[in-house]
Amino acid sequence: MATTPAGPAIRVGDLRMNYGRHEVLRGVDLEIRRGEVVALLGPNGAGKTTTIEILEGFRTRSAGEVEVLGEDPEHGDERWRAELGVVLQSWRDHATWRVRELLAHLGAYYAPYATASHPRPHPVDDLIATVGLTASANTRVGALSGGQRRRLDVAIGIVGRPSLLFLDEPTAGFDPHARREFHELVHRLVDDDATTVLLTTHDLAEAEILADRILILAGGRIVADGTADALARQVAGRAEVRWRIGEEKFVRPTDDATAFVRDLLTGPDGAGVVDLEVRRTSLEDTYLEMIRRHEHGDAAAAALEPAVAS
Repeated sequence: MATTPAGPAIRVGDLRMNYGRHEVLRGVDLEIRRGEVVALLGPNGAGKTTTIEILEGFRTRSAGEVEVLGEDPEHGDERWRAELGVVLQSWRDHATWRVRELLAHLGAYYAPYATASHPRPHPVDDLIATVGLTASANTRVGALSGGQRRRLDVAIGIVGRPSLLFLDEPTAGFDPHARREFHELVHRLVDDDATTVLLTTHDLAEAEILADRILILAGGRIVADGTADALARQVAGRAEVRWRIGEEKFVRPTDDATAFVRDLLTGPDGAGVVDLEVRRTSLEDTYLEMIRRHEHGDAAAAALEPAVAS
């Protein structure tokens, strides 16, 4: 496993962005540790893309402090940029390039920034195998299917072995098998190369699978920050336990489902318990409730304290 440098990968304080009189970001504060996978969620127009573009150094902020891999993105040089990987939703390229030659060409730009502890770029054939494109290595980009093209997008994003990887809807167009393989790839990047990942997605199940921590951006601010479980507890607080004994059905809310189920099964009626089910608030339930609170100006939303990631 690669050695993880000290200090956060991303630190943002009171980030603001205005387009004319329209204030898109109104004081964003966030910190992402190195080697962490974080999902940034929010409704369309919340400012996710603007935030990511500022972090990548592609957009100049109106105000606030931003530090990415120890540098201000506005002043990042080529060596700093070589530490970043970006997987966009779509991009234009030369359809006549073949998969292997395109990745080899792009990878060559990273070679000058290789070090003994961080070799660059990925060996092309290993990278192609990693994203499942071996059979298409000599295929022209313009002839790839949508799913194959998305795999190539991912390969382009990681060809330089980035320290920080930005993923924008990375598995759009993937079938379930390809999506599972991609999730395994992200976990390998984190485990083997200590890659930090910032993910934006509308697939809440994917966010729950991949992310160590969830950030919800609404109204130009981070309105929630924590693990999926922590955020669910913040919104719902209680789990619901359902079971049946004979023909009688039972439903009980509880703050500690594990202790409740243990006591139930070891109690006098435990032997007769069937159809036992514990229902917890899903990330989708949590997300929709937090967005609803914000959009309706709920007083609870205004006072909402971000959950502490655990």
